[in-house]
Amino acid sequence: MSKRFYTIGMAGHIDHGKTTLTKALTNIDTDRLKEEKERAISIELGYAPLTLDDESQVSVIDVPGHEKFIRQMIAGVAGIDLVLLVVAADEGVMPQTVEHLDILNLLGIHQGLIVVTKMDQVEEEMIELIEADISDQVEGTFFEGSELVFVDSLSQKGIPELREIIKQKLSTIPVRDAKGAFRLPIDQVFSVHGQGTVVRGTVYEGEVREGDTLEILPQQKKVRARQLQVHHEPQKSGRAGQRVAVNLGGISKHELNRGDVLVSTQHYSTTNTIDISLDTVDQLKYPVKQRGYIKLHIGTAEVYGKIVFFDRNELSEDKNVLCQLRLDDPVVTKRGDRFILRRPSPMETIGGGVVIDPQGEKYKFGEATIEKLQRKKEGSPEERLMDLLKLKKALSKKEVCAELSLSDDDFNEFVNPLLEEGTLLRFGNHYLLAKTYEEMLEIIEEELLTYHNEFPLRDGMELAQLKQDLNPYGKEIASSVIDQAITDGRMKKRGSAVASTTFEPGYPKQWEKRMKQVEETLMDQQLEVEPFSVILERAGLPDQWAQELKHFLVRQQWMKELDEKHLVSAKSFTKALSDLYDQTGERFTLQEAKQTLGLTRKYLVPLMELVDKSGYTKREDQERVWVKEPGK
Repeated sequence: MSKRFYTIGMAGHIDHGKTTLTKALTNIDTDRLKEEKERAISIELGYAPLTLDDESQVSVIDVPGHEKFIRQMIAGVAGIDLVLLVVAADEGVMPQTVEHLDILNLLGIHQGLIVVTKMDQVEEEMIELIEADISDQVEGTFFEGSELVFVDSLSQKGIPELREIIKQKLSTIPVRDAKGAFRLPIDQVFSVHGQGTVVRGTVYEGEVREGDTLEILPQQKKVRARQLQVHHEPQKSGRAGQRVAVNLGGISKHELNRGDVLVSTQHYSTTNTIDISLDTVDQLKYPVKQRGYIKLHIGTAEVYGKIVFFDRNELSEDKNVLCQLRLDDPVVTKRGDRFILRRPSPMETIGGGVVIDPQGEKYKFGEATIEKLQRKKEGSPEERLMDLLKLKKALSKKEVCAELSLSDDDFNEFVNPLLEEGTLLRFGNHYLLAKTYEEMLEIIEEELLTYHNEFPLRDGMELAQLKQDLNPYGKEIASSVIDQAITDGRMKKRGSAVASTTFEPGYPKQWEKRMKQVEETLMDQQLEVEPFSVILERAGLPDQWAQELKHFLVRQQWMKELDEKHLVSAKSFTKALSDLYDQTGERFTLQEAKQTLGLTRKYLVPLMELVDKSGYTKREDQERVWVKEPGK
């Protein structure tokens, strides 16, 4: 049977015995800082392994309870499976206990036990009063109806029973999914002499192995997992639910901070704009203003920013709100991640909730935006992908996973059926809707029709130019779609140009008669032709058609370009070539060519250069040598 990994968090008011309870359960003192020893409070998160049986591995997080250390508490609970709410019997529920309850509730933690400590300090008859007080305070939270366990950590009274209850409770909690892409929000950074940089955190999802190449976000810095430890014991791997320390190669301690994230794939991305579903605390002391300054706690990160509403200018009562956070610094998150919002000053917890889109954009104020955010919140991955591709047109797998916060397995699970049914198409590394493909084809066909009308003498539109017109869809996808359209017979390719399937280059009706006149004149004049511009002028063709018609006649192989100013008919050129070959020897001079063809030097010299250029002869001193026989 595979081992199960869990993380337990201790929460509650300062000096209610969380650290002592942790030591009673694990035999480890989590107060490790000198300042903590002197002040008898927990400043930083403390961690200890709890051994229950051979089938599970449990980490206990001793979370600070003092108000000023709320941020560490939020960082700690973000990866917790089970919470022990600690209440001292001699004091009962206190203000920080209530705030911890709010935060735990908002973070979506649903599994908890209530542990009443310091039982040796109160009389037996006080127990019923303590139970009633706690029951009143936890009403409406996930702790409502939870079992109360009475212990005294110093005398060990109730500790064995608590361990057994914890074991039974954990057996009902599903283990975290290790199939996704590895993600570890960093909550501690330190260095070890002779080893280098070490980071520690709770693995949110996925698995890491010794030797893996990883990435630090948001720095986008590549690192290597040189060694792994779980509670100071070397391990070859670490997986979701475990507290893992990773010795990193390729980065110094000074380049890292609490709140950075260690990941194994490029599917995670950084963001400054997050669409959220926010649930406020029961009673806000002060209203939250539009674009008011907030502090976001997400994972182990703590970032300042502004809150943007789209259906109100102030939030003053308990309710769920769809809104957006625009952050001063980037964070790493994905859809479904939980968060807490606090007001920096005056200090107050505003609420918490879930990320519905880690890549938010700027929206207009109004009901339309709220409806859009509601669709994002409620939509299935398929629906969200449809909406995303309608907006972004074409995306790679990496981009889809980052935008929708999906693992490779999730992506394949819902994308493959869409590909099979034809709703979704894949071109190279990109995916797009079948409707988008048809939309692109319509654009292509319209562009080609316009181009053919404007340039009827050309073979078609240059491929590079057509790709440029499709640039909003991306160069790679434009190339793939054009290639597929050619394969599907939606258009045809001529060299470096593309054309509509029904298009053939030819004279436009308006100028057809005059262009044919130019063609006939060139045929009649044979090799001693007038300048092309003179022939055009006599035919009454505008100058704008000069180059178009010249290139058309040459591409059609009806004419040959004698020089920059003259065209000769291909038929006349072929006859002259044949006459030359029949009436000269293996070698011949320019004078011999003149005698054969009867041309002046004005036409003979460029004609012989054209013969050379066409590969029939080559010049050697004052003679020309035949290289190949005409017609072969």
